[in-house]
This record gives sequence, C-alpha cells and structure tokens, in this order.
Amino acid sequence: MMHLYGALILFVTVSAGKTCTQRSPCPSGYDRCATITGKDMVSKTCKNRESCTKAMKCCSTDLCNSAMPTGSSVLLLLAASGIITVFL
Repeated sequence: MMHLYGALILFVTVSAGKTCTQRSPCPSGYDRCATITGKDMVSKTCKNRESCTKAMKCCSTDLCNSAMPTGSSVLLLLAASGIITVFL
C-alpha cells in the first residue's frame, strides 16, 4: 500500500549479487524507489519523480525495487538441518 509520506523501499548499497534485507520508509516528498547499478555495486534508495533518470530504474509501489521475502531461505535451512541430522 502506498503511503502519503512516501514509498516503502528496500534501502541498501551492496556489492552486486548480494541480497538486501533492510526496509526503510522514504522521507516526505520522495515517492519513488530507485535502483542504480554501477560496475561493482548496486544502490537502492528513495527519489522523487523529477529526479529519476534513464540511468536508474525507478518504480512507485512499496518494495518494488526487488525486495525479496526471506521465508523460503529459512525453510531451506531447516530442510538442510533435518537432512544432516538424519545422516549424523
């Protein structure tokens, strides 16, 4: 759900290929999630509509900048633990 104060985004700068897990609300006036990809890093931040350019990917719904739920990785960890326990 879009809030009046801004979009909820995934906010982090990481090395390319790593997942982001920190969520952050955008400040007032920033209604877009932006993903900027460089040579060896990806930056995810808040922008307003006017500051979005072709060099970045902007979107306007909550967590639209590739936020991934962590639920499935927890299930995989539990399954792996169970399998290892059987063989020990």
